Amino acid sequence: MSLLGTIVNGIAIISGSFLGLFWTTIPERIKNTILQAMALAVTILGIGMGLKSEQFLIVIASLAIGGALGEWWDLEGKLNAVGKWLETKVGKKEKGSVATGFVTATLVFVVGAMSIVGALDSGLRQEHDVLYTKALIDGFCAILFTSALGIGVMFSAIPVVLYQGSIALLATQIDRFIPQELMDALIVEITGTGGIMIVAIGLNLLGVTTIRVANLLPGLLVATLLVFIVEKWENILSFSRGLL
Repeated sequence: MSLLGTIVNGIAIISGSFLGLFWTTIPERIKNTILQAMALAVTILGIGMGLKSEQFLIVIASLAIGGALGEWWDLEGKLNAVGKWLETKVGKKEKGSVATGFVTATLVFVVGAMSIVGALDSGLRQEHDVLYTKALIDGFCAILFTSALGIGVMFSAIPVVLYQGSIALLATQIDRFIPQELMDALIVEITGTGGIMIVAIGLNLLGVTTIRVANLLPGLLVATLLVFIVEKWENILSFSRGLL
């Protein structure tokens, strides 16, 4: 079943969020310390991912072009609008808490190598170990995020399932069209681009910056396109040298 790992991941986020709701009695200073610790961990994770890029110019171009597209489409605003709509439905009184929790958790849980690699493994090989591992990590993070940011974290399970599920279903057919070498290059550069976004999320959680990370998300698609372009260009150059 291609979607098994994705479904387990979604359930883990929801379960962790439920547990996090019982942590609301924890003193605010402890919540702040927990959130800061998570922010530091997220930042280090992002740095590690970013350093995996083998063609950093692709990462830079992807973030620049993707950021311009994201600002044009106002993805951050749309995600916040969804969060605020959820806020009205659950009757949360603290203004912005549901929206903040939803947007932050969605970005942390969706943007990353494990989402892509795990979903590809599920679709290509029917192996779910990567997503099972991600489910454990996300479930634990959901407990901590919910205790600090509120119930909005729970709703992040929806985009996670849709995103990873789409990749898993696409992966059942993708190996017919994309050679393994190109697939490996795609994963590396998407990981590098996503890692920079993860760093931005960590810095936002620490209160160091207010980067509109959601507006950088098109960079993942741009990175995919640029890897294809570079691969084709290198093939053309190789063919030209062969003729000479």
